[in-house]
Amino acid sequence: MRISDEWIDYECLDAGNGEKLERWGNIVLRRPEPQAMWPIEMDKTWNDVSGIYYRFKDGGGHWEFRDKLPEYWTVNYKDLKFKVSPTNFKHTGLFPEQATNWDFMMDKIRDANRPIRVLNLFAYTGAATMACSKAGAELVVHVDSAKGMVSWAKENMHLCGLQNNYIRFIVDDCLKFVEREIRRGNKYDAIVMDPPSYGRGPNGEVWKLENNLEYLVKKCSELLSDEPLFFLINAYTTGISSTVLYNILKLTVGAKYSGKIDNGEVGLQVRKNGLVLPCGIYGRWQS
Repeated sequence: MRISDEWIDYECLDAGNGEKLERWGNIVLRRPEPQAMWPIEMDKTWNDVSGIYYRFKDGGGHWEFRDKLPEYWTVNYKDLKFKVSPTNFKHTGLFPEQATNWDFMMDKIRDANRPIRVLNLFAYTGAATMACSKAGAELVVHVDSAKGMVSWAKENMHLCGLQNNYIRFIVDDCLKFVEREIRRGNKYDAIVMDPPSYGRGPNGEVWKLENNLEYLVKKCSELLSDEPLFFLINAYTTGISSTVLYNILKLTVGAKYSGKIDNGEVGLQVRKNGLVLPCGIYGRWQS
């Protein structure tokens, strides 16, 4: 388990009964959390919040705001700054448990002492993109099929003061983009991806993690340079073990390059009782 425990502007205050209580800067939100399946006694802090997300029985949900909130606000992680805004699908535009992976990527890029080109697939609002660029990556290519998320990522770029860095933002189906990059002969020193369980590309392309992940990673291995630095996979798909990510990396990237592979969970420590809230899995290859 890798715990993202160096935050100042974010805290998981409490978790249990299928929910979590979080502080984003000075704003407290309450959201569903399927992994928090242990019982707790909810004290008054659970109702002293700015917003609660209620899930509908037939899917989806809505926010109930008890305070008048700005359209968005910002939080800092070390020298990075990100836009936070509650969305209709429960998320806030940032996954704080991923900070441990941002640190890993930034350390690898800073220690490389050479120009590093990074490809970020399913890049969402660009936290990993900004981390890699801030660490000194020569180029970061940010690919996501959702135009709105790419626009959000551009806002994060400006918040981080990276508008003069070389970041390419591309709205495209990730697999199709990778296949075109292979034909173009482009190479990358590092690849990071955060594939969803299910999704659709901008032209209706269907993505299913269990059907497409191994093929995508195999194709991505063809994009790696002669001296690759790292290959990182994040996943949130319920029921998928991190060992699956390890095995896929071993049979693809690991079969082509020397280096080491590790895998496990990412999580957040609950301030109230010191428990760890599991938030997803990772697998990573590094030179």
